[in-house]
Amino acid sequence: MVAAADDATVGVGPWPGGPAAWPDDPRYDPQLLADGDRRNVLDRYRYWTVEAIVADVDSHRHPLHVAIENFAHDMNIGSVVRTANAFAVAEVHIVGRRRWNRRGAMVTDRYQHLRHHADVAGLLAWAHEAELPVLGIDNVPGSVPIEGRALPRAAVMVFGQESAGLSAEALAGCTEVLHIRQYGSTRSINAGAAAAVAMHAWMVQHAGPAA
Repeated sequence: MVAAADDATVGVGPWPGGPAAWPDDPRYDPQLLADGDRRNVLDRYRYWTVEAIVADVDSHRHPLHVAIENFAHDMNIGSVVRTANAFAVAEVHIVGRRRWNRRGAMVTDRYQHLRHHADVAGLLAWAHEAELPVLGIDNVPGSVPIEGRALPRAAVMVFGQESAGLSAEALAGCTEVLHIRQYGSTRSINAGAAAAVAMHAWMVQHAGPAA
């Protein structure tokens, strides 16, 4: 009987050959070697510890930071974190409430550096200290299309919550404000989707081939 698609095995089982055949490499997790690795990670990271994976990603992270201001929906926060991890973004800065349901991140928050700021002033002070320009992503009057815009290699992209967008304080602290061109009837797109589009626009300009 052929297994249904829903029964397809994800990941790998225990390392063949048992403990005697395990690699002599500190990056490997003995528990994963024994039980198998069903995590949502690249094949080259199979059986590695979380710490080893983070260290390897750190060796090629991009100098792009992503900040999210007062996101109302935890799934959107998780979506941004998951996309930031996929693009090896330096850090995700969460402005506002510290606690959020991480289910939407699909465990990628374990591999992605996160930083919390109590308010916008804290984020802007951090960016100033780090000498990073702050790029607002919001379709407000005076913003310019991100498509074709030369983006700085080291920068902070900041996104506001879906309904209200960026606060006046955040907009005032931005070096420039960009928007994503839209062609349909809706006024705005999902905040997590907007963050993915903007991050990818940066990657197209600055990221090399994926490993």
